[in-house]
Amino acid sequence: MIRRDHHVKEMGIRAIARKHRIHRRLVRQALKSAVPPARKTPVRRSPVFTPDHKAFVDGILIAPIPQVDRSQRSNFLTSR
Repeated sequence: MIRRDHHVKEMGIRAIARKHRIHRRLVRQALKSAVPPARKTPVRRSPVFTPDHKAFVDGILIAPIPQVDRSQRSNFLTSR
């Protein structure tokens, strides 16, 4: 579409970008090469979840919820 608009319809880069609602840089890349550039995979740190963290989370999940008066139950649960 982009190449046809540029070569056949003789549209400018800015007009093509406006028509397809993409950045002008992307139009230039499409005109330069028919194959899109390879995507870069982001470098991410591995999550830190030590046995101490796991014990803490398990303790919260296993701990019983104390019985609270019915009128105070929603306040108690949202404040945790």
